[in-house]
Amino acid sequence: MTATLSRNDRRDALTLRLTQLEDERRDTLTELTPAGMGDDADRATNVDAHVRLAMIERRIADVEAELADAERTHRPNTDGTASVGDIVTVDFGDGPEEYLLGSVEQAGPGVDVITPGSPLGRALLGAARGAQVTYEPRPHRAATATLLAIA
Repeated sequence: MTATLSRNDRRDALTLRLTQLEDERRDTLTELTPAGMGDDADRATNVDAHVRLAMIERRIADVEAELADAERTHRPNTDGTASVGDIVTVDFGDGPEEYLLGSVEQAGPGVDVITPGSPLGRALLGAARGAQVTYEPRPHRAATATLLAIA
C-alpha cells in the first residue's frame, strides 16, 4: 500500500518546493552578466540563464496557484465527489490502489499521483464513490476504472 500525506503535509511540501524554487531563482539571477558587458560566451550564458529563469518563474507561479487553490477551495469532502487534493482509491480491475488526485508537488516521496489534467484525472474529477469512469490513456484506447473511496 502506498504511503499518503495529510493535507497539511501536502501544503508543507508545496511550501518547501516554493522555497527551493525561489532559491534557484536567486542563484540563477546571480549568473546574469549586465547588458553590454562580457564576450560572446557571456552572452550565451545569459541566454541560457534567461531561459532557465523563465522556466523557474513559470513553476513558481504554478506552485503559488496550487497553494492558493488548496487554501481557497479544499475543505473536507462533503459532496462525495473527487476533487483536487483528495486521496482516491481506484480499482483498475486488479485490486484497489491509492493515489493523490493532484500535482507531484503536493505529494511526498512514495506517494503515487494522478494529475487532474491527465485523461484519468479528468475522468475522476467530480466522480462519485462507486462510479465507473472511462478514459483514454492513449488515443483510440479506452480504459475503465472504478472509484472505490475518496478521502
